[in-house]
Amino acid sequence: MNRDQPPLQVLVVEDDLGDVALVESAFADHSIGSQLHHVADGGEALAFLRRQPPYADAPRPDLIMLDLNMPRVDGRQTLTAIKADEDLKSIPTIVFTTSAAADDVAASYTAHANAYVTKPINLDDYDRVVMQIRNFYGHTAALPRRTPEAPVSR
Repeated sequence: MNRDQPPLQVLVVEDDLGDVALVESAFADHSIGSQLHHVADGGEALAFLRRQPPYADAPRPDLIMLDLNMPRVDGRQTLTAIKADEDLKSIPTIVFTTSAAADDVAASYTAHANAYVTKPINLDDYDRVVMQIRNFYGHTAALPRRTPEAPVSR
């Protein structure tokens, strides 16, 4: 990403504040300009994505990092809702979770997750994995063009 491009907008959907801090640290520790936004469950994520109160001024994310196991609306339900929404389904959505269960992996890809990454237990490995995600989506992948007037789902 060059300096003329706007920062990578990342929505982190995660109920564990420790994991949020690790993701923030990995994104802050590099030259890729990024702005992280955090919500604690899928209900908040959908409100953020649809710019519903209190997220009326929320930017459209370039990337969503989605935990599966959360209270209220879990990641499975959230992923299904995102990928069923014409305005949201083009946003790359990475399932980033502690589960390594084959059923969770298969169900996530069936629901059109763009990637499934199991959170490493070791902190160095965790940081390395998040940096790889950040580098791929910040440098390598071509992302859908974000415009200030991006459509809003209702």
